[in-house]
Order: sequence, then structure tokens, then C-alpha cells
Amino acid sequence: MTEITLDDVRKLLVDNCMLRVSPAEILPETKLFGPDSLGLDSIDALQLTVGIEKTYGIAIADPATAREAFESVTTLQQWLTRQPGSQTPAA
Repeated sequence: MTEITLDDVRKLLVDNCMLRVSPAEILPETKLFGPDSLGLDSIDALQLTVGIEKTYGIAIADPATAREAFESVTTLQQWLTRQPGSQTPAA
């Protein structure tokens, strides 16, 4: 298991969800969906899921798992780090 940093997750979000903020502007406790969040929608969730699979080789097949992992920036980082075979992104 390799540590995936909050900066890795912030970059993943900006790159895959076409956010109009810099990674540094995204706080660890920021929610991904719902009120007071980054404002992601179902298309963003799909793009993020594909981005995670391409970047880290981790597939998210279960909607309940996705809801848990996609709670906030920190929960996504923690979930990714816990996955077997997780790898830091290629530079």
C-alpha cells in the first residue's frame, strides 16, 4: 500500500472533473457533492471513477463504495490509500 497524498487527490479532481479552481484551493474537508461542496454531478462522478482507474489501477464497481469514497477530499484520499495495489500516480 502506497500513501496517496491530498495533493494527489486534489490534482485528480481538477484534472478529471474540469474544476475551475486550482488544486491548492481545495480544502481537505471539502465535500465533493451536495450543498457547500465542489458541486460535482453524476457526470463528474463517472469521470472521477475512470480517472481513478487510469491513474491508480483501482476500479470502483459498487455504487455504495463510490458514495463512501466520494464523501470528501479526505475520505477519497484515505479510501484510495487503503486499496490493495494502490500506486502513486505516474509523474
